[in-house]
Amino acid sequence: MAEWLPLAASAEAAGIDAELGLVHLLMLVLFIGWGGWFAYLLVRFSRRASPRASYAGTRGRVAMAVVALVAVTELTLLAAVSLPAWRARATSVPTDPGATEVRVVAEQFAWNIHYPGADRRFGRTALALVSPDNPLGLDRVDPAAADDVVGVNELHVPVGRPVIVYLSSKDVVHSFTLPEMRVKQDVVPGTLATTWFTPTRTGRWEIACSQLCGLAHYRMRGIFTVDEDAAYVSWLGEQAPFARTAPAPGR
Repeated sequence: MAEWLPLAASAEAAGIDAELGLVHLLMLVLFIGWGGWFAYLLVRFSRRASPRASYAGTRGRVAMAVVALVAVTELTLLAAVSLPAWRARATSVPTDPGATEVRVVAEQFAWNIHYPGADRRFGRTALALVSPDNPLGLDRVDPAAADDVVGVNELHVPVGRPVIVYLSSKDVVHSFTLPEMRVKQDVVPGTLATTWFTPTRTGRWEIACSQLCGLAHYRMRGIFTVDEDAAYVSWLGEQAPFARTAPAPGR
């Protein structure tokens, strides 16, 4: 199945691909099972076999046993496989002190990227400070914002280290998608979502929005680059920190 999927470029990709393969295998089993059962019913209750219609229907222990078995099997898979996998993915975040943290704020039709800089602290943001030249409302006077870097539609991360992404939206529902990392996280206005992955190879790919978010949804496309550690540090150092620009009027 791997040859039908995008390139696997994260440490989590193999596990996610295995679960995807299991899901499709179970779907195939259900398709064959219910398809066979349907074919049997077409023959068993054909016009020739049952010339007179019975509006009361048929009652049989075998049919009820099959339905019960399917229901129990699906509940078992939900409790033993699906929920543990979801819990491990949704409630645990890497605690590696070397992890890369980044904020991604979605809006029609762009991805705003916010890096905390060398101090690893995100500068304060405020809704009142949002403007065309300050799309995230970053407080340029806050000391923590002195080395912050803000960009649009261009995400850089280092290879071999966990990446933690904090997601939010300024307007409508978006869906942050990195197919090679096996990341797809809905971004709902008014909530903060967190996703994470560990890149295992360098490369340059696309950031996609997998949720129809307006008439120009097709334009919501960014570039995602995984660099060697030295190249990432060099790139980050070359970016002009947001706070180096002139303070906003009245600040």
